[in-house]
Amino acid sequence: MKSYVHLVNESPQTLWGLSPRERILRVLRPKGITQVVNDLSDVPADASVLLVRGDYLFDTRLLQALADSESVLLRLAPSEPSLEVAAQVPARLAHPVRARLLQGKTNAPPPDGIAVVTPDVLCPAFQEQLLKSDPPFVLPIVPEDRVKLERLLFGSAYKGITDLVTKWIWPVPAQWGVRLCIGLGLSPNQVTAISWLLALAAGWLFAEGQFAWGLALGWLMTYLDTVDGKLARVTVTASKFGHLFDHVLDLVHPPLWYLAWGLGLTAFQPLLLPENIAISIGIIFVGYLIGRLTEGAFLLWLGRFGIFSWRRIDSYSRLITARRNPCMILLTLGTVTSRPDLGLEAVTLWTLLSSLFLVLRLAMAWYRRISSGPLTSWLAEIEHNPSDRSLAVRWFARGPAQPVPDRPR
Repeated sequence: MKSYVHLVNESPQTLWGLSPRERILRVLRPKGITQVVNDLSDVPADASVLLVRGDYLFDTRLLQALADSESVLLRLAPSEPSLEVAAQVPARLAHPVRARLLQGKTNAPPPDGIAVVTPDVLCPAFQEQLLKSDPPFVLPIVPEDRVKLERLLFGSAYKGITDLVTKWIWPVPAQWGVRLCIGLGLSPNQVTAISWLLALAAGWLFAEGQFAWGLALGWLMTYLDTVDGKLARVTVTASKFGHLFDHVLDLVHPPLWYLAWGLGLTAFQPLLLPENIAISIGIIFVGYLIGRLTEGAFLLWLGRFGIFSWRRIDSYSRLITARRNPCMILLTLGTVTSRPDLGLEAVTLWTLLSSLFLVLRLAMAWYRRISSGPLTSWLAEIEHNPSDRSLAVRWFARGPAQPVPDRPR
């Protein structure tokens, strides 16, 4: 059955450069809903129509879940009266349901055959892709709340479990970068292309022994690596090509940077254990490969949620495990103390320890799977324990602080 979308009470307020209409259409495009009807009489009798309040901001997951549903009415709270803000209904019921959405809070029973759902019923809080537990939101769009709503959208695009630099250093600067990119009209793929150039330039500088300049470009590249993904999500412009373009860069450049760093050390004096540079690079390469394969094996065979969101200890370990940003900290410390050789040795040791820890956790996961059945993520489990306010929940359950406007619904 072909589906259309009809907006009720559109707001003129833009968020991250998008009007509510543009945002809703971009969210629904992957679901095959590309046609907006302004007059419900134009909807064919055998079609369905998605009715959406255009003066409310919807979590992307909610709109896409509604697009996949049939004959449902979205109510903000289970109690009555409660505000109804969206519905997916057959064309014959579009007019009466539209009237309900315009009415505001109501006690009236829904039309026959229409099920009433709430956001928490329609969408689970746990997000596998972003490694966090974040309840879906629906909030009124009012001009006074523009900045807060944009922060909410930005925060909702952020991973909950990531390294300490991405989690605590980049969020505020990344918001500035996203806003600048939107103002300049830059697309996420263009930002990723700049990251590729910076990664190549940083590697060349490392190989030349220009460690400080290489780190400057390297840190800028890691910053843009945060910006491009958030830009794609807040402007709803993520694509398969963009994901691949960014993911290949993330996979390939770290070990090549360490190799270039080792080449740059050949002319450095004094050099700690010069004959061991090749051994160090070999350990880093093997450890990096083992780490990636371990993560892939867990994701493929044990849990769709990924190894770092299995137990709380795994989430804590992701903050400092031997991935690019934590290793960049070690290289930076070595450079500022005029001992870049010690920086590489520290990366070698940390890669070795991190890889051993990941292999141990994979073995423990296999044992748990065999002895107790399918694994579950601790992030999914906290949905059933809303009173949990532990440090892990505060750090990992959501992305950066997402202030919710204090507005009546």
